Amino acid sequence: MNRFSLNQATTKRWPLDELVAGCVSAGVPAVGLWREEVAAYGLDKAATLVREAGLQVSSLCRGGFFHEEDWYDNNRRAIEEAATLGTDTLVLVSGGLPGKSRDIDGARRHISEAIGALVPDARAAGVRLAIEPLHPMFCSDRCVVATLGQALEIAAPHPADAVGVCLDTYHLWWDDQVWRHIDEAGRQGRIAAFQLADWITPLPAGVLLGRGLPGTGCVDLRRFATAVRAAGYEGYVEVEVFHEDVWSRPGPEVLAEAYAGYRAFAA
Repeated sequence: MNRFSLNQATTKRWPLDELVAGCVSAGVPAVGLWREEVAAYGLDKAATLVREAGLQVSSLCRGGFFHEEDWYDNNRRAIEEAATLGTDTLVLVSGGLPGKSRDIDGARRHISEAIGALVPDARAAGVRLAIEPLHPMFCSDRCVVATLGQALEIAAPHPADAVGVCLDTYHLWWDDQVWRHIDEAGRQGRIAAFQLADWITPLPAGVLLGRGLPGTGCVDLRRFATAVRAAGYEGYVEVEVFHEDVWSRPGPEVLAEAYAGYRAFAA
């Protein structure tokens, strides 16, 4: 279990203090946290909670959304929050097209420039920016970075310990180029986070909530885990799932199934 992490999104309705207690009871070493839930609980209070429980924070989600007007201040706050929580990884979801724009190339250029502007703040805080590509269906409103190759291009001008990438199986499983890009990311030392989730069919009406626990869908999760391990990644494997049916179940039950899926496909 020493590389398993439960991402807070998987048990969205499990209160943070109960989640932490449940992870400690189950022997889970790490949690991935979300800014909204941390803010609702209280940043300093949450940092004290996980620290005193002996848990590591594998990542904080999310920074990014660079199409918003206050992107710089918001991301600086996110970097500070990550440092306060004791994690060295801030996951970035880049954001979609601004306003009524159709200029996707321009949006990607802006993201590259924005990340460059944040690098000094991130390095000063000891926090690594992890660019997460999302499935192309989210390009318009959530993330114009749709492939691992695009994420690596944006990261390329910056030191690997400052800007890395987050690999999420749900978002990358469709791409036949992903295997060479995983190898490239490993050679560059840029794999900052690895998240495990399955693709279930049919997708629900809200496609963002169409993730399944490992083993419930069609993704070759073992191939991903093997490729990421071969690329040299030795960090935590987060199980991160968004689905109403999963959220409606008791937290300890979901945790147990998430860990079983991790054991089956990624341990």
